[in-house]
Amino acid sequence: MNNSTATTAPKSWLILRPATWRQIGADLAYILPGFFISIVSFVVLVALFSLGLSTIVIWIGLPILVACLATARWFANVNRSALRRWAGEIPPVHYRERHKFSIGGMFKNLADPQLWKDFIHGFLVSFPLRTATFCVAVTIPAATLGGLTQWIWLRFLPAGNTPLAELIGLDKYLGVSPEIAEAWLGLFYGAVLLLLLPFITHLLAVADAATTRALLTNETAALRARSEELATSRAQVVSEEASTLRKIERDLHDGPQQRLIRLQMDVEAAQRRMTTDPEAARDLMDGALEQSREALAELRQLSRGIAPPLLADRGLRTAMESLAGKSAVPVAVSGNLGQGTRLPESAENAAYFVVSEALANVSKHSGANQAAISVDANPSELLIEVSDDGNGGAHVGKGHGLAGLVDRLSGVDGSLDISSPDGGPTTLRASIPLRA
Repeated sequence: MNNSTATTAPKSWLILRPATWRQIGADLAYILPGFFISIVSFVVLVALFSLGLSTIVIWIGLPILVACLATARWFANVNRSALRRWAGEIPPVHYRERHKFSIGGMFKNLADPQLWKDFIHGFLVSFPLRTATFCVAVTIPAATLGGLTQWIWLRFLPAGNTPLAELIGLDKYLGVSPEIAEAWLGLFYGAVLLLLLPFITHLLAVADAATTRALLTNETAALRARSEELATSRAQVVSEEASTLRKIERDLHDGPQQRLIRLQMDVEAAQRRMTTDPEAARDLMDGALEQSREALAELRQLSRGIAPPLLADRGLRTAMESLAGKSAVPVAVSGNLGQGTRLPESAENAAYFVVSEALANVSKHSGANQAAISVDANPSELLIEVSDDGNGGAHVGKGHGLAGLVDRLSGVDGSLDISSPDGGPTTLRASIPLRA
């Protein structure tokens, strides 16, 4: 989500309004630096593209062309940042995944259409357009100021100077001297340009922004890529859930179910011997009691990874405080999520397992003396942070306990970030959207 403050258009274009002058300043702050960026991008991209194209026959040009497009992408990021500061929210952009630095990989990198759109913008479009907009944006304010102050500096011009008012006969038409006619002419066109200044500068900024949006953003491709990513992650989550259910089914069949069958057989045998051999019946009942304890222990082990009733009945805050209380490492719980506050079930389940897995890793691997959980909810997202003062080195690589959290969070459109340098501390941050 972009948190940039959008530059809002003034409610009125009256030149005396402060909002109008703020808009003029914002437009000029967007237009003028863009001209110098376009000069640099044009020169650099022309040089790289010409060198790469001329040496492509001896293969040296291939990495140069890749570098040219990478440079175009960098300039595109600069232009998008400028546009975001001026306009606030802008459409997303999508690039294809980068390939390895091999001949085949470089050819695949050159096939990314967005990189070529970045190149076209920096090479062919932005320089001529911004040169024109820069000239107009500088000339109009200068002409406005010059016309409004012409009555002051007109007297300092050389004596042989022929004013424009005299050339067009305005002095004779008004019946005044050429100097007075020239001063009135300057005030007239200066006032007209001053009234038109906000419209002109904003039109120039809008024209530049339109070309930047058209070439440097690609909302359709970005949404398509996001859709494919979500479809993949959801398919993976469904597959993992099905695999988990099959594993639970096997574990129930091979563990508690067999023990319960043995328990039933022992109880039935004890019933038969209750009157004829009480001692043997007592031994059988003792064995049945032990079988019941082991079955209960196995059921508790299997229930790990399944959302507890406490989460469903009393909410996320209470469930997390319960996890903190059971942790082998002292854990402090904070945040603005209150007792009894309910969130969407999918978000609560994902958050619970993130914290559960994080605390399990803290207890097993971190060597920490203390840990902390922060749970903050706002109307749009749930933010979770688990930190400890342990040895660090945690990551989400395959085969590690935290790897499954990325897939679990992707199933609810969430994200995971881990900071865990060697020597610690470790901080795990998860974000879960609360809006569809």
